[in-house]
This record gives sequence, C-alpha cells and structure tokens, in this order.
Amino acid sequence: MQKKRNTSILRAAALPDRRGALEAPGPQQKKSSADRGSSSSLGGLTEFLKMVRYSLDPENPTKSCKSRGSNLRVHFKNTRETAQAIKGMHIRKANKYLRDVIVQHQCVPFRRYNGGVGRCAQAKQFGWTQGRWPKKSAEFLLHMLKNAESNAELKGLDVDSLVIEHIQVNKAPKMRRRTYRAHGRINPYMSSPCHIEMILTEKEQIVPKPEEEVAQKKKVSQKKLKKQKLMARE
Repeated sequence: MQKKRNTSILRAAALPDRRGALEAPGPQQKKSSADRGSSSSLGGLTEFLKMVRYSLDPENPTKSCKSRGSNLRVHFKNTRETAQAIKGMHIRKANKYLRDVIVQHQCVPFRRYNGGVGRCAQAKQFGWTQGRWPKKSAEFLLHMLKNAESNAELKGLDVDSLVIEHIQVNKAPKMRRRTYRAHGRINPYMSSPCHIEMILTEKEQIVPKPEEEVAQKKKVSQKKLKKQKLMARE
C-alpha cells in the first residue's frame, strides 16, 4: 500500500511540470505562429494580385500598353458585342467606328447575345443581319481607348501604329435594386455591370520580300513530247 501511495504522489508531483511544458509555448513555437501570420498575409496579397491580373500576357511587353476598367455601370452583353466589333482594329479606325455607332452611322453586329434583336441594313457590311447602336457601351470603350493611348505616350510608343490585339469583357457582380408591383409584390431590378480589359500593341511594318527572278518554263507541245519519248526508247 505504501509503495502504491508513493508512486501516486510522484505522478502527481510530475504532472504540473508536464502541463507547464505543454501550456507554455517556447520561443520556437512563437516563431512558427509569427511565420504562419506572415504566410497568411502573403497569401491574401497573392490572391489580390491574381484578381487584377490580365487574362493574357502580351508577346512583346515593351511594345504594348494596357487599359482596364472594373465594375463599370454598363450592360455586359451590349459591351461584349461592341468590344468584339473593334477587336483587331487600328486605334484610329476603332475611335472613328465607335463615334459612328454613337451617331448611328454604323451599327454593332450582335452575334452571340442576339435574342430579340431586330434586323438592320447596316449589319450587311459585317455579313450579319442583326444589329444595334449601344451608345453607352461605345462611350465607355472610347474612354478606355483614350486611357490606353495616354499609357502608350507615357511608355514612348508610336500611337499611330497601335492595334487592339486583345480585348475582353467579363461579368461583374450584379447590383440589386427592387421594383414595386401590383398587389404588394416586390420584384428584383438587377443591373449587369462588367469588367473590361484591353491590350494594344505596335503593328510591325511588313517589308515586302524582293521578287526573285524565276525562269519561265517554255511550253512544249504534245508532238515534241512524244518524239522525245520515242527517242528515249530507241
């Protein structure tokens, strides 16, 4: 009995030391917790940087400029169709086209989001039948082209040789409002904003290849060919 009591007393005496060792974190543990905090903050930064990254990297960054707009209060579908219409255009031609759209001298062909869109004679030049004149989308894209042009001037690029290499329109989170209906009902009244990004690059001047002098082959008559074959057999 005395031996058992002694062993229980020894265990009880040893417990506080063990608990203290477990509860009191050492300097190494404190350091690891600080590292965790720093890593979590870096993770948040990387997530933020990923959000603002462009979906495409230009082939030659020194000869290109960018422009971007987020959560713009303009319809996504109309802006997408207008952006596709100016993709690949020269910056001066795109500016003129968007100004023509505003005054309804040229239309924007609606190729994807064209449900219920009426037909338009101006769409024939694009090989299509449905078209509209989204004024607000054209105005927003004009502002973005102006921003890209100023970025190009700051970078020392030749503005007159810029071409819209990449343009993309993405959906932004919808903004919620409400409209009041008969019999006490309330319906959603949502807006569809969008994100726009574009990359413009300097168009390389294509030097025409010198024409090589090719010796023209003389035409040989069928009679002469037959004679040559007979001579070869003999």
